[in-house]
Amino acid sequence: MAEIIEMPKLSDTMTTGTLVKWLKKEGETVSNGDKLAEVETDKATMELENFDEGVLLKCYVSEGDQVDVGAPVCAVGEKGEDAPDVGGGTDSDSKAEAKEESSVESSSESDSQEEPTESAEPEPEPSTGDRIPASPLARKIANDKGIDLSAIDGSGPRGRVVKSDVLKAIESGSATPKKSEGIKEIQASTPSYTSAAGNAGFPAASEEKVSNMRGAIARRLLESKTTIPHFYLEIEVDAAPLNALRKSVNEGLADLPPEAGGAKFSVNHLILKASAEALRRVPAVNASWGETKIIRHGAVHLAFAVAIDEGLLTPVIRDAHAKSLREITAEAKDLAKKALSKKLQPNEMSGSTFTVTNLGMYGINSFFGIINPPNAAILSVGATITKPVVDENGQIVVGQRMNIGISADHRVVDGAIAAQYLAALKEIIEAPALMLV
Repeated sequence: MAEIIEMPKLSDTMTTGTLVKWLKKEGETVSNGDKLAEVETDKATMELENFDEGVLLKCYVSEGDQVDVGAPVCAVGEKGEDAPDVGGGTDSDSKAEAKEESSVESSSESDSQEEPTESAEPEPEPSTGDRIPASPLARKIANDKGIDLSAIDGSGPRGRVVKSDVLKAIESGSATPKKSEGIKEIQASTPSYTSAAGNAGFPAASEEKVSNMRGAIARRLLESKTTIPHFYLEIEVDAAPLNALRKSVNEGLADLPPEAGGAKFSVNHLILKASAEALRRVPAVNASWGETKIIRHGAVHLAFAVAIDEGLLTPVIRDAHAKSLREITAEAKDLAKKALSKKLQPNEMSGSTFTVTNLGMYGINSFFGIINPPNAAILSVGATITKPVVDENGQIVVGQRMNIGISADHRVVDGAIAAQYLAALKEIIEAPALMLV
């Protein structure tokens, strides 16, 4: 008997997934453990695994479709077996639709008995503002598929659009794409201008669908910025000793093979190690707000930002306080590689206690990041700038300076504590041998 494979819940916060790519084709033989498709969740791109032996009978969704958790994705069964008909949704959806329409009809009959009308023909249900009369399930399908409900003729009571109307419009190709409300507002309030020069090499105007990952990032950033009382401090440090140590270590190790102890360290790797050591000195920053309590973490689980096309991912180095520079560097490289290829697992991006973000490689001198909940602070690292400075003898010399900022949750961390942390970090960066012992 054919087995329907449903969209699994691949992360704690996942409600929908986007099927990015089919890895197997209909009619292809599949085995237990085979990867059937790539699915984008709110955190990463993961693989849909098969647990049956047989043939991929039918793919119910197309590449690029968003699928609710628990909805049918494909069917696996014996060769020549008919794939189950899910009717564009699960059996529970069909029952819900039937129940819904039955309820609507009963309500309609009841209304007609209490309030007789002159005509026996049902009139279209009046809409409120721009709201189109439609069943919740029909509205959901139309929303998922990006279809304009106003362009569909309803066959339900009082002209109500039901599930079958939406599916019929999709099948016939008469469904009209829904316009973005944000774009509609802009078009309504802003005059339209046509450039005499055309695009002149500039990309044409377009709309881009928000991915699950980008949507999740947007929600978390909005929640952080609107619910956490941020405050900001910044300190300038002498980066020359750190750069000198990096150069010395890399000259001695970079050309050796890994089995002989070879390694190559970046400024960011040194900063990660230094930030963990500074948290050992000022552990009050390594904490979280717990509404009725402040949670003091007993280990440093260090997150660091990795930029990808859809935004930022923050893989986590576990127990960073107990790891050497070599261990932190190796783990950071491995996690960054996974992040860039969207192969990070949810457990590799959760449970952080402190976050470091670095824009120095982009030439940014100074900035402040948005706190990554449930952390109480995020460290922002700028570029190393060569500029004139006054040395300990009062002489103007060429110096290398780096601005480091901290954004902190004022419910957990006071200004003096954040200042102590930056002072500890400055001391370690300016005497970097301290982090190697």
